Amino acid sequence: MNKYLLIFVLFGLFAVANAQLDETVQLIKNNDNNLQHRLDRLEKLVDDLLWHERLGDIAHVDKVYMYGPPKWKEQNPTALGAGNPVKFWSYLFFPKDIDTSKKYPLIVLPHGGVHADFTTYYTHIVRELVSQGYIVVAAEYRGSTGYGKSHYKKIDYGGLEVEDVFASKNYMLENYHFIDSKRVGIMGWSHGGLITLFNIFNHPKDFAVAYAGVPVSDLVSRMGYYEDDYRELYEADYHIGQSAHENVEEYRRRSPAWNTDKFQNTPLLIHTNTIDNDVHVLEVEHLIKSLKADRKEFEYKVYEDVPGGHSFDRMDTKIAKEIRVKIYKHLSKYLKPSKPINTLQDIQKAGYKF
Repeated sequence: MNKYLLIFVLFGLFAVANAQLDETVQLIKNNDNNLQHRLDRLEKLVDDLLWHERLGDIAHVDKVYMYGPPKWKEQNPTALGAGNPVKFWSYLFFPKDIDTSKKYPLIVLPHGGVHADFTTYYTHIVRELVSQGYIVVAAEYRGSTGYGKSHYKKIDYGGLEVEDVFASKNYMLENYHFIDSKRVGIMGWSHGGLITLFNIFNHPKDFAVAYAGVPVSDLVSRMGYYEDDYRELYEADYHIGQSAHENVEEYRRRSPAWNTDKFQNTPLLIHTNTIDNDVHVLEVEHLIKSLKADRKEFEYKVYEDVPGGHSFDRMDTKIAKEIRVKIYKHLSKYLKPSKPINTLQDIQKAGYKF
């Protein structure tokens, strides 16, 4: 056989083999993604049971189905069901000694993550809130894990997920007459902090007070210091579909630090940590500087090298609890719970009874 013909044949065989390999790799990736969604669903079912086990002594725990706005991006706008509201679940926590003839304050508590969910990681925080006399709602907004691929792909980070959380607040006021509409607060960490900020930016008259812990604040700078696999979560076709380089304005639209002009001075406390390995302090510093430049009134604290990094004030350590006392005092000043936490001893009493 002519050597050139042989090379041509071998090259063709290699191309076919390479294409088959690529197809096999993609098939494995798809199967892996499907398996991950199933595992997430299993973890969610376990967590649903754990919430009752861990809070049943002090709280009534419920989970309800509700809806927010339609998807911001429809793959086929003319398909059956396109434009329908996005349905999602929310956790509800009520003090076990609740007296429905009285009025109670409400805490709206959005979870963090890009794709994540409200897990029993927050057990001690919910216990501390319920023990003070707060009712708590935690939305599993669009993009949350544990509900399959369809809900996962409805993600709208910094967009309509904010309105899902707002819808959970409205649901509570519409369905429970014993919640005081004038005593509604919102608090969240990380991405939950971003959602908190955008809720008070978009709906300033609906919240009496807010706390944003280590909030994601600037997606433009965030895309600069994160890895490719993180950026791909935003660049996916079902999400933004473009990089920050290709559409910087879209990333600004979804960043609190670029929207501080909308803030109307809802009582706000912001915390960050200089050794946060998730939300770099530079993001929150940008937020703080933007709020100051717009002459907004708010409180903040930049903690120096507190152990725990991104989770520094959500842990079970003494210093974390001391910081949460400050958060609770900020909230209680405006929400007036019946049994406020004012000291470290108070927060310890809210823990498990042995």
